[in-house]
Amino acid sequence: MIHAHIQDLFPGREVISYSQFRVTRDSELWVDEEEVKNLRQALKGELQARHFGFAVRLEVAENCPPNLSQFLLEQFTIAPEFLYRVNGPVNMVRLNELVELASAADFRFAPFSPKLSVQLADGDLFSAIAHQDILLHHPYQSFQPVIDFIRSAAHDPSVVAIKQTIYRTGMNSELMEALITAAQNRKEVTVVVELMARFDEEANMNWADRLEQVGAQVVYGVVGLKTHAKMALVIRRESGKLRFYAHMGTGNYHPTTTKFYTDFGLLTANAALGREVNEVFISLTSLAKPRKLNHLWVAPFELQRELVKAIRNEARIAREGGVGQIIAKMNALVDDSIVEALYDASQAGVKIELIVRGACSLRPGVPGVSENIRVRSIVGRFLEHSRIFHFLNEGSNDVYLASADWMNRNLFRRIEIAFPVLDEELKNRVIQEGLHPYLRDNQNSWELDANGEYQRRKPRTGQQTFSAQQHLMNTLGA
Repeated sequence: MIHAHIQDLFPGREVISYSQFRVTRDSELWVDEEEVKNLRQALKGELQARHFGFAVRLEVAENCPPNLSQFLLEQFTIAPEFLYRVNGPVNMVRLNELVELASAADFRFAPFSPKLSVQLADGDLFSAIAHQDILLHHPYQSFQPVIDFIRSAAHDPSVVAIKQTIYRTGMNSELMEALITAAQNRKEVTVVVELMARFDEEANMNWADRLEQVGAQVVYGVVGLKTHAKMALVIRRESGKLRFYAHMGTGNYHPTTTKFYTDFGLLTANAALGREVNEVFISLTSLAKPRKLNHLWVAPFELQRELVKAIRNEARIAREGGVGQIIAKMNALVDDSIVEALYDASQAGVKIELIVRGACSLRPGVPGVSENIRVRSIVGRFLEHSRIFHFLNEGSNDVYLASADWMNRNLFRRIEIAFPVLDEELKNRVIQEGLHPYLRDNQNSWELDANGEYQRRKPRTGQQTFSAQQHLMNTLGA
């Protein structure tokens, strides 16, 4: 529209050239956590300055005249090597405004409603969890049981305490309102709020303010480490004893993202897991390293070490003549130590299938290095967000769900957890729902080759198309 009528905007002048452009600024909030006395107050000041961060990139339309692009580089103090010429719209995000104008059914995904877990359809929530661990697979299964878990705890007279981590939760959150209600009902509420969650700082600060006003204990994690773990703990008095009920997940407690991010969540009353979740919360609120844990792998302490150990164990099994196998799903794989361990395992004969949605620094299929590794990325209707690590381990089928990707920042600069799925039936569900369908996908799958290029996977001759996400919508959804 602007291009077509640009002459009308400058009456009496001749428009000889024009171009779209976009400037990207550094959005990092620079706060010295070790020096500042009030992190929340310091962040409020930084947020106001975010829009004036250093310019780090200039994008212009492909046909932008050189004199205009040079003028913009000078005005924003950007080096020439950070100039990018774009073939097409410079700001694709603006096209989102056209989505609501599309009325034809062919332009939209068919409506989808998540299904409520059968185990939670009727009866008391805590009784259901006490009877058996409950696995939730979002967005195919509703996130509502997690909200109900905290809401029920807020009103249950037997509940004495609720603890939860908050990384991203959004401006409007039933779950956060439930925590406020719990504090008002004189429950002991402890919330670990990550103030440095990029672009969610303001929302998290607002929730922290409201929680403190009703008497909740709000802590901001460990200095220098982002608290990225997704976990909640309810402590309930039953028959004169305290019992732990825990929720652990791969995704955020966010009402919007739970509708289009794929994630797993586990509701459990397993005593050992509950005690270990409590240990992590004690560590976060007392700044002490958690005691030796038998089930949870916690970053930055032992998560990386345990992952490498599990990979090397598969390599050992393969070298001794057994079957070594690893299937893992994550958002990114860029940690050097993990990549080297996977290369070594491949050379030992371990069959490795990796489902990596984003950045991957590993090269599969390199002769003598990684012939036994395949890497694929699934890009479809939902954003693939779950982290699943499956090690065959001589038939034991060790399955872990995690909040962490295989990245240096997750393994060493964040508080993360990886938790085992102990129930055999649920373990099989994770494998059959979270891994195997993605290995069959030939509709939304892109395979990484030895040269670092992605190739769209297509059905072979006579083979039917298969979409993992559509399959899960059909089998799990309403």
